Amino acid sequence: MLPYSNWQRASICFSESLVSLKTGVQAGFWGLGAVTAELLTDNSSTATHRIKRDEEERTFNDAYKAFCRHLKIQPRTINVERPNEQGDVESAHRHLIRRIKAHLAIRGSHDFPDQAAYQEFLDQVCAGANSLRTAKVAEEIARLRPLPAQRYPESEQIGVNVTNGSTVRLKQQTYSVPSKLIGLKLDAQVSEHQVRFTYEGHEVCQLPRMQGTKPQIDYRHVITWLVRKPGAFRGYLYREEMFPTVVFRQTYDRLCAAEDRSADAQYLLLLELAANHGESEVADLLGACLRAGEVPRPEFIKASLKIERPAPTALTPFVPDLKTYDSLLTEVSA
Repeated sequence: MLPYSNWQRASICFSESLVSLKTGVQAGFWGLGAVTAELLTDNSSTATHRIKRDEEERTFNDAYKAFCRHLKIQPRTINVERPNEQGDVESAHRHLIRRIKAHLAIRGSHDFPDQAAYQEFLDQVCAGANSLRTAKVAEEIARLRPLPAQRYPESEQIGVNVTNGSTVRLKQQTYSVPSKLIGLKLDAQVSEHQVRFTYEGHEVCQLPRMQGTKPQIDYRHVITWLVRKPGAFRGYLYREEMFPTVVFRQTYDRLCAAEDRSADAQYLLLLELAANHGESEVADLLGACLRAGEVPRPEFIKASLKIERPAPTALTPFVPDLKTYDSLLTEVSA
């Protein structure tokens, strides 16, 4: 927010992190088309400050200072226990929330197809408010500096190791990655909304960034590993994530009731079919079996899928030309 004109721009943030700050601040500057001389924030320790108990005076962390150097902007904070110094911003925030609620009421729905659509809605709300401040905004922009040639990287790179369970631990979150990556060290590019995993410069996986503590486990990533070790499934830490829909959970329970010893191995084979040939197709067949009172065996589901194997390619027999070999011998003798 610009304090003179009250021009504002709002971004969706999941945490008070430096990644969120970089994303929001740069979106605001690029939307404005100029950069201020100073960047005033509160005393957020997670985004802007170093946390050291032996230091009496809190200082900016190196990552935040590098961000400000790129923008050629002077970082400043309000004084500790002086929230009134941010009173203009806090007041604008309350008015923005009121405007958002009013626009949602007029819209008649709080549902959006995705996050990008909601951000576009927020941009429209802010644009409507900013249209009432054009005269002062023009005065303020005249005193601002031009934008840098390019944005500062908004993602954070972190090295992670892939465990034997085909998972990585990243920022207190657990993600699954394809099992072929087990044992490798990957580079994770962490942005506000997604995580990109690369190996030796090549992207191997891209996932939405998780919030909260729930792990993000895709059964397609780990099923190959689990099929080789079906005995590990009963005590698998992320076993509940291996039931993508209710019908898969019901199938597992039915297998356990019918034949407890082989239930894990049979269920994993069914899950492998879902990963390779389509989850919805397998789910439909499982549901039909359960409704008919039958035990959904993997061999029956596989036969019902009618998996078409490609016809073998006819190969022309290779007949070596021995005259070529004789010519080589002649050259060697010469």
